[in-house]
Amino acid sequence: MSTLKIYGTELNSRLLIGSALYPSPQVMNDAVKASGSEVITLSLRRQNPSEQSGKKIWQYIQQMGCHLLPNTAGCKTSDEAFTLAQMSREIFNTDWIKLEVIGDDYNLQPDPIELLKAADMLIKDGFKVLPYCTDDLVVCQRLYDLGCEVIMPWGSPIGTGLGLMNPYNLEAIRVRLPQATLIVDAGIGRPSDACQAMEMGYDGVLLNSAVALADNPVLMAGAFARSIEAGSQAYLAGVMPQRQTANPSTPTLGTPFWHQETNT
Repeated sequence: MSTLKIYGTELNSRLLIGSALYPSPQVMNDAVKASGSEVITLSLRRQNPSEQSGKKIWQYIQQMGCHLLPNTAGCKTSDEAFTLAQMSREIFNTDWIKLEVIGDDYNLQPDPIELLKAADMLIKDGFKVLPYCTDDLVVCQRLYDLGCEVIMPWGSPIGTGLGLMNPYNLEAIRVRLPQATLIVDAGIGRPSDACQAMEMGYDGVLLNSAVALADNPVLMAGAFARSIEAGSQAYLAGVMPQRQTANPSTPTLGTPFWHQETNT
């Protein structure tokens, strides 16, 4: 499988994984290893190494050797997201930031206006921004125009496990932004959802709840790793076109394959 590039960094795995909601830090550690992911998301508000509650989780994360992707989870304004991003850069020593600016508490839908403002501010301050957004083509185009090389539209509202609710929207974003690195973020519930995203030509999948809340997070993490690889290979191989009518897959009765080939 080809590598995933995030702002010039090449990764062997196309799965990005979160560090929240696991039954224990040890289960989180084992699940991340089983996933093969090289990028782990974390929140300063939950995993601040300077606070006692976050020290144990932080110790496990450090031992994994993954690239850190701090997020601005819980922020509702561009100014709030900008401040939290600056703090995360100082504490976690990375200029990568998963930008989240939530506009509605009911479905945790990103606020497109504040999101664009925050992305502009962060890019000008030297951050490598990975914005979490809806499957709105125009918003994705605006983010790309601002300088976001990586864009992360949702499959469905975060934590719902509903999968890809609007495949047409996601496909349109892929077609219209061929040079962007596109990662489906949020709403993934099953490995088949991740496989579907990769078959569309997406570059990767970011998830958390689908693994952390599974009955067996470690086993589920491995299942997602394999489904993403399968979907990526299927996209590269070229999926056969769908037809409205049946077409026989066997040769004409009594005609050997080599006879068909010589007459074509």
